[in-house]
Amino acid sequence: MIRIGTLGSSRISQPALIEPSGSVPEVTVAAVAARDPARAEAFALRHGIPKAYGSYQEMLDDPDVDAIYNPLPNSQHGPWTLRAIAAGKHVLCEKPFASNADEAARVAQAAAGSGLVVMEAMHYRYHPLTRRLCEIVAELGPVRHIQCWTSFAIANPGDIRYDYDLGGGALMDGGCYAIDCLRLLGASGGEPSVTGALADPVDPKALPAAADRSLAAQLAFPGGATGWFESSFTRDGGFRADLHVICENGLVHLDDFIFPPRGHLTATSQGAVVADEHGGGEATYVYQLRAFAAAIASGDPVPTSAASALVTMRLIDDAYRAAGLAPRPTAGPG
Repeated sequence: MIRIGTLGSSRISQPALIEPSGSVPEVTVAAVAARDPARAEAFALRHGIPKAYGSYQEMLDDPDVDAIYNPLPNSQHGPWTLRAIAAGKHVLCEKPFASNADEAARVAQAAAGSGLVVMEAMHYRYHPLTRRLCEIVAELGPVRHIQCWTSFAIANPGDIRYDYDLGGGALMDGGCYAIDCLRLLGASGGEPSVTGALADPVDPKALPAAADRSLAAQLAFPGGATGWFESSFTRDGGFRADLHVICENGLVHLDDFIFPPRGHLTATSQGAVVADEHGGGEATYVYQLRAFAAAIASGDPVPTSAASALVTMRLIDDAYRAAGLAPRPTAGPG
């Protein structure tokens, strides 16, 4: 039994860890830590978690906790993942993996020498429909061009996802999914580079240290394929996560690639439909937690490793610079 503790009382902990743990018998949610002891105790009581701690470090020091789930604000992903590794804990860290590439490199280096599983929570990667997407693209390939859109409705202008100092921005939120997916489908001949980007800053007066409400970027792959994505926050409107792939021998489209259980995958070749499939199955977070537990038990590598997350963070930083914005700053553990 792998005993996992969650850092903070974030809302994402329920769908991403607590609920999936009921479908993964190898895992139990053993502890929660918050900076406010009363908040930790209330969260533990609400979700039936045995232990509650009034500080993050206190939970990391508990020998009865084997692994850590890190859903803290973006600026705290790197610092507390580093502390968890130093405490000998496996880590499932929410995306984005760090505030910037330099910080991600420090985490990847620590992970590489630790013997621990340190995994970025790119949950969509672990769903069967995503594997099916990869199979179809490979059958119709090689890839010539990939386009991707992500959009999240965030009505509150004071939401931390708009806060530059906390690692906010549309690229840091939905954009990291887009870059990861473009890499997944297009990087068979090598990782891409950013060739151009354009952003809509939340506060133009703060440039270049401004969060982005929207950012679009172009990528180029060593094998000749190209990529383009746009990631946005909106005050109203709906969620969007669409993907188009142009292959040499056909076209592939996936609605909602971030949450493939509700996704719809279609593919055509020479005018004929060669795939028309719906996602279904369990929640992506169940597959992800199952893969995390299996990696701890077997020592097998995971596709969303710290090394892979570092490549994504480098591309995020490059896209920000290309758009005239500064990468997110490194923060100390809060």
